[in-house]
Amino acid sequence: MQKKGFLAFILGFIIFLSGCTAFPSGGTSGDISGDSSTNQSGGQMGNSSGGTGSDNGSVTIDIYAVNDLHGKFSNTEAQEGVDELSTFFKQARQENENTILLSSGDMWQGTSESNLTKGAIITEWMNELDFASMTIGNHEYDWGEAYIENNAQLAEFPFLAINIYDSTTKQRVEYCDSSVMIEQNGAKIGIIGAIGNCYSSISGDYSSGFYFKTGSELTSLVKAESQKLRQQGADCIIYSIHDGYGNSYPTPQKLSDSKFTYYDVSLSQGYVDLVFEAHSHQNYVLTDSKGVYHLQGGGDNQGISHAEITVDTGTDSVKVNTAEYISADEYTHLADDPVVETLLKKYEKEIEKAGKVVGRNDCLRNGKEICQLVAQLYYETGIERWGDEYDIVLGGGFLNVRSPYNLYVGDVLYGDLQGILPFDNQLVLCSVKGSNLNDKFFQSSNSDYYIAYGDYGAQVKNNISLNKTYYIIVDSYTSKYGPNHLTEIERYDVGVYARDLVAAYIEKGNMQKETILATIPEVLAIGNKLKSGETTSANYCVQGKVVSISNATYGNITIQDDAGNELYIYGTYNQTGAIRYDAMTNPPKIGDIIILIGPIQKYVNNYGTTIEIVNGRLQSIE
Repeated sequence: MQKKGFLAFILGFIIFLSGCTAFPSGGTSGDISGDSSTNQSGGQMGNSSGGTGSDNGSVTIDIYAVNDLHGKFSNTEAQEGVDELSTFFKQARQENENTILLSSGDMWQGTSESNLTKGAIITEWMNELDFASMTIGNHEYDWGEAYIENNAQLAEFPFLAINIYDSTTKQRVEYCDSSVMIEQNGAKIGIIGAIGNCYSSISGDYSSGFYFKTGSELTSLVKAESQKLRQQGADCIIYSIHDGYGNSYPTPQKLSDSKFTYYDVSLSQGYVDLVFEAHSHQNYVLTDSKGVYHLQGGGDNQGISHAEITVDTGTDSVKVNTAEYISADEYTHLADDPVVETLLKKYEKEIEKAGKVVGRNDCLRNGKEICQLVAQLYYETGIERWGDEYDIVLGGGFLNVRSPYNLYVGDVLYGDLQGILPFDNQLVLCSVKGSNLNDKFFQSSNSDYYIAYGDYGAQVKNNISLNKTYYIIVDSYTSKYGPNHLTEIERYDVGVYARDLVAAYIEKGNMQKETILATIPEVLAIGNKLKSGETTSANYCVQGKVVSISNATYGNITIQDDAGNELYIYGTYNQTGAIRYDAMTNPPKIGDIIILIGPIQKYVNNYGTTIEIVNGRLQSIE
């Protein structure tokens, strides 16, 4: 009896030990705030009936992640909306109740539907789809913290960011949790959220009052949170971080640890089982040296990430069965889910402005053209407002466009402009020392800096006084960027942004064919004034009949006007510039009357001089 009692004690002690959670080696102890969420929305909670499970305690779970959606809510000619994606997610949940949807950030900023509702329409869509969590991204701050707080109140899921801290209290900001625990058919899944080292990308107007803990501080926070979640019974830890690798890969790749500059691979030593990433808008499935998968689903609703895992709740082991990038092509053929129309109806008043036709554009405009136009409009607006009092040198600054990156031919809606120029940055009159004006603007090596100036600006550029004070017009993103060393003097009207200036420009008919279409003689005259081998920075629209095709691969063609003037086109592409002549479904043929756009080049070789349009983008065929 004594032996049996002793054996029973030993057996009981072994069973007790097997139920304890062992922390990974190298773990970090310390103060762990108890602000993680438990049993929030995100799939079926508790012991759900159905799903994929087994009597031995293993559960198969599908996890889908959306990153950098940037408000792509409705279908347009240039983008896919979320109506078919909604159908895809609902079908996935029907196939496996143990399905988790999560977001790795930058969900709101980017389109009229989302911008005019300050993210609310996207947040409500995520509620409808039962997202488990959303990691905060840098563009969530594009309207300030108040709108994050508003959306946090609206959301039926937690916002995650373990490393965003209040500058005053030195505590984690109240609108973010550090993690959330999701239960799927008995398996407990902990999700930790964090934002990467992208604080500097937030406009200075909205970046005060908080800071990010990054580097080793972030690693310590994640390790401590992982330990806490393991102690609470987590069988699997997912890390959702708004940061990512800088290149896409069509097939899964194993990378050396040194390439994970945004991620501490020591987290893969038992602290993190799976990583969903964002921010760089790339699509990939990567593994690090510890075998942990890293996934990112592109951006702008071009695709999503998916992993199928099997969790053994008895041993706390996690097996990744599938890790993949799913292109939007895989679900855009599905039927539209009514949730999109329902929400559009709900927010009809707020987004009414998006449907206003501001005018017509008769030539495709790429991002560089649009940014250069914005710089010109900044300059002209500044001259009109402040020119009597200040000698203004230039307008412009750091400018870029967002998806779809082009302004297409046809009627232009205000919503189109809000999509490519979404940022609410005010115009600002600034003073600047000559040395900084020269280094940061006239001689900037940053290709995202655009400037426009008149005769006075040209004089200053050619004879700048490095210690003199000059005056320029930029927007608040550029004015608040510390290294530019600008001093704000006065701001333009509240609510007038780059897109509004472009809208007014289009309303005046400045993008219609009759005002921008160059004749062949005009193109030839411009080209003859160029230096040998020089190409214009501006693009020109030109119309003519195709009279010859010298190269059917690249689309080297000659066009002719009614008077017999001819112009050589060196390379012909589709409207977006992405498809070459030989791959076009309906390329121009001899006899077709076409309109195309491109820069003018003066090409000189031993045989003579040719004035030509280079890499012309086809606008129309008649």
